[in-house]
Amino acid sequence: MATVDERARYRPNPSVLTALKSPRLLTREVLAGLVVGLALIPEAIAFSIIAGVDPKVGLFSAFVMAVSIAFVGGRPAMISAATGAVALVIAPVMREHGMDYFIATVILAGVFQVLLAVLGVAKLMRFIPRSVMVGFVNALAILVFMAQLPHLIEVPWLVYPLVAAGLLVMVLVPRLTKVVPAPLISIILVTAVVVVFALDVPTVGDEGELPRSLPELFIPNVPLTWETFTIIAPFSLGMALVGLLESLMTAKLVDEITDTHSRKTREAWGQGVANMLSGFLGGMGGCAMIGQTMINVKVSGARTRISTFCAGVFLLVLVVTLGDVVAIIPMAALVAVMIMVCVATFDWHSIRPSTLRRMPKSETIVMVATVVLVVLTQNLAIGVVAGVIVASVLFVRRVSHFATVTRTVTADAAHYAVDGELFFASSNDLTTQFEYADDPERVVIDMSRSHIWDASTVAALDAIETKYAQHGKSVELVGLNDASGLFHGRLSGGFPPA
Repeated sequence: MATVDERARYRPNPSVLTALKSPRLLTREVLAGLVVGLALIPEAIAFSIIAGVDPKVGLFSAFVMAVSIAFVGGRPAMISAATGAVALVIAPVMREHGMDYFIATVILAGVFQVLLAVLGVAKLMRFIPRSVMVGFVNALAILVFMAQLPHLIEVPWLVYPLVAAGLLVMVLVPRLTKVVPAPLISIILVTAVVVVFALDVPTVGDEGELPRSLPELFIPNVPLTWETFTIIAPFSLGMALVGLLESLMTAKLVDEITDTHSRKTREAWGQGVANMLSGFLGGMGGCAMIGQTMINVKVSGARTRISTFCAGVFLLVLVVTLGDVVAIIPMAALVAVMIMVCVATFDWHSIRPSTLRRMPKSETIVMVATVVLVVLTQNLAIGVVAGVIVASVLFVRRVSHFATVTRTVTADAAHYAVDGELFFASSNDLTTQFEYADDPERVVIDMSRSHIWDASTVAALDAIETKYAQHGKSVELVGLNDASGLFHGRLSGGFPPA
């Protein structure tokens, strides 16, 4: 059970109740939700195409995910909806087995996410280094920008001045007022210009047909057999892991931006619940969206669940009742918003020459490796996991040199002082630092300034004693702290001689 201090730590600031009582805060939250709702439409359609399903599947998923996560999620103001990473993972199911198996995969992925939350997978976030986090953020900014390129290549030349005008509005408006989100003003003005002057440029309506009805209950017609499970389980598990990784990384990023704390375990099972609801309402599922979250939190200044809820509600209202109006919004307006998101998301400080000079080379290597792998694979999970592995290898390599052995010889014994932390990397060459043939018959190894962390170290110490025994000499270990002594006593002698 959470203590009073823990509850205070995770208490949203401002809370939903505070926002509801403040016209200024409520206006900010609602308008931020409107901006995100508009930005979600072309994204959801595009991800539906990636997954090989009807555009309404992605749009319904975006609505269900956003509304449900507003209640069950652990990170206020974060936006969850249909995403490209999830679409890529489960697209083969739709292609090879059809819609019913596709929806069953989404539902099972939600179940897996709830189970992973119960098992405490969110706690693993503390093992992700800051350099990987910076790489994650920079890679996302690059991916979001790359996703806009199709809307900027081989298009009418009028698109470019419209995008530039949209960016200019978003730069200037915050200097005049922050009551209305700058992206919303930009979208309205650019759309007005296109409509008034009847400009022939790509619009939201060109991305795909918008649905005309509400989502309905969808029960997948698949046999409840082990064979079905073996077909969908690998894809469901992949979707669950990718979705959780993106969501928890995005939640951590928003925590840093807003200087608040969020419940990662609740976010994990909340994502699972949202995906199950999405599946049962005919949606393709999803996870947290970094681009839309940055629009909501960093560009529009939203801080509560109201904005997330409004984003889902506005999305549904816009596509179902105002579809004809939404269809005329030029893609240039939304592209401008997403480019501004890229600029705001990218950690420019991380690539400044002064930062690169001060930062350890290993940290820079990890950051660059994460960015490169994410961009090349278009898969955040692969990039982040690889980044963590690279960081771990470099860390182990760095600390493996911290253990030292100092030898002094007296009239009756050879004394060795071991300094540093002993684990598989630092203890591997421990056996090479002793003079077995030249030492007197009594050898004392002082461990008072070291600590035994794993079985590899115990095996190395056993090997040292064995080698001295082969020379007819005795070894005495002294100075072991309590934890090391218990660990060594439990494992010593249990390894075969090398």
